[in-house]
Amino acid sequence: MGKIDLDPYLFFGGNAREAMQFYKGIFGGELTVQTIGESPGDWPGKADMNQDNVMHSMLDGDVRLMASDSDKASPGSAKVELSLSGEDETILRKYWDGLSAGGKINQPLEKAPWGDHFGMLRDKYGVDWMVNITVPK
Repeated sequence: MGKIDLDPYLFFGGNAREAMQFYKGIFGGELTVQTIGESPGDWPGKADMNQDNVMHSMLDGDVRLMASDSDKASPGSAKVELSLSGEDETILRKYWDGLSAGGKINQPLEKAPWGDHFGMLRDKYGVDWMVNITVPK
């Protein structure tokens, strides 16, 4: 079985870049930030979004955090979800099936604009999960 990562994913109401720079100052590590305008692919509503908002960012070091700007959080607040990611499609699909049993699939686990397989769900206990199966490049 391949390594599966479990990471907190923070959603901010427009200040993800500022927050992640704050956490970098505390935890150190390498910070990568991709805006909506820089993100690959096109999807419904992308053109109407603030192109300077953070689509995805990751602080990777002794502590790893991921974050983006989202309407899931109001300005001045944050929402936390859990992100499972890795290359082991068999085990990640098993986790997906287990977590979605009795829950609600918010976005089916399918090919995403960036090339990986990605989905989002809320389990039967109200915990929000994201699953990203990395496609080897």
